Amino acid sequence: MAGMASLTVYTTSWCPFCVRLKRSLTLQNVDFTEIDVEADADAAAFVESVNGGDRVVPTVKYDDGSTQTNPGIGEVLAKLGR
Repeated sequence: MAGMASLTVYTTSWCPFCVRLKRSLTLQNVDFTEIDVEADADAAAFVESVNGGDRVVPTVKYDDGSTQTNPGIGEVLAKLGR
């Protein structure tokens, strides 16, 4: 969406928290890019780097470089100013 912060969501295919967050983002019309950490070693390394060495998903990265680990939709919307 024009004027909206870009959002990257690091996920796995089997993670129920990832499914919930992606569904909520879609219902709220929030555009996001999804990256599967099991298919992308660089993405997995990034997630580990911001989570104390753990591969925790969903991890959300905002266009300002900040991250949130396993946020609820309310936290994401607040960060996006919505």
